[in-house]
Amino acid sequence: MTATTLHAEIGSARHGWHALLWIAPLTALWIAVNYTVPIISASGISTVAARVSVHVMIALGLWMGLERADLTPVQRRNAWLAVMIPFTLWLAVVWGAAINGVFRGGVVPVPLTPLAIFLPVIIGVPILLRSRRIGQVLDAMPASWLVALQVYRVLGSAFLIGWALGAVPGIFALPAGIGDVITGLLALPAAIAVAAGTIEGRKAAIAWNIFGLLDFTVAISLGLATSPGPLQLIVPSIPNTTAGIYPTVMIPAFAVPTSILLHALSLRQLYRRARRVENAAPVEALALA
Repeated sequence: MTATTLHAEIGSARHGWHALLWIAPLTALWIAVNYTVPIISASGISTVAARVSVHVMIALGLWMGLERADLTPVQRRNAWLAVMIPFTLWLAVVWGAAINGVFRGGVVPVPLTPLAIFLPVIIGVPILLRSRRIGQVLDAMPASWLVALQVYRVLGSAFLIGWALGAVPGIFALPAGIGDVITGLLALPAAIAVAAGTIEGRKAAIAWNIFGLLDFTVAISLGLATSPGPLQLIVPSIPNTTAGIYPTVMIPAFAVPTSILLHALSLRQLYRRARRVENAAPVEALALA
């Protein structure tokens, strides 16, 4: 390890801890305010603000990535529209269904929340992992963007607030909420680490992605097992009914599959960069020989 690499790793670690020093208190303040004034969460104001903000950030990040890629203006525009039009329509359909109570248990014979979670992932992951154009964008886009974006995962604290208010069973709310908050809190430190361009930074980002996906595995499994319906295996003392009610239902029905797709993109980006570094190493060695 060279002195430059060592300084880069130490510097990124320090900046990562500095990021936690301000994002952790803000998250705690957000939880305290929503617990003290529960009408904020119940009104859906925070859901609207979060969904619109994340949507805009994804749209801007995609466009900036396309601008860095070796594409013509027409190709750039068409690629942006090819992603943002279905993504926006998906959000509109889920949002409209959630507001109209479609995800409430008993409205339709088939449980729609699991369908809303898994169908976009089943369709989207193969496309995002195999698309050549998406690969070009990922190569041009800083690896820190896709990681830092998921700082919004701290909003999963809604489950912790629901548990504290006695509205959500702890067997689901605690692992789901704590896992989301940890993922959100570590998003910026992981992004800062990978931005340093070191091997350790890339490993930190990969570990963060894996943790985020494992959090969803636990949360989805417990959510389905505790929610009333044909998939329920656990009957908690407090019925887990809020997961199908707006605005909370927007988390499993849209935020969860969106985040899974972002994790898949980030892992693909990190893998492609690792391959480029491995392929460049022999060439550099020959040049120095």
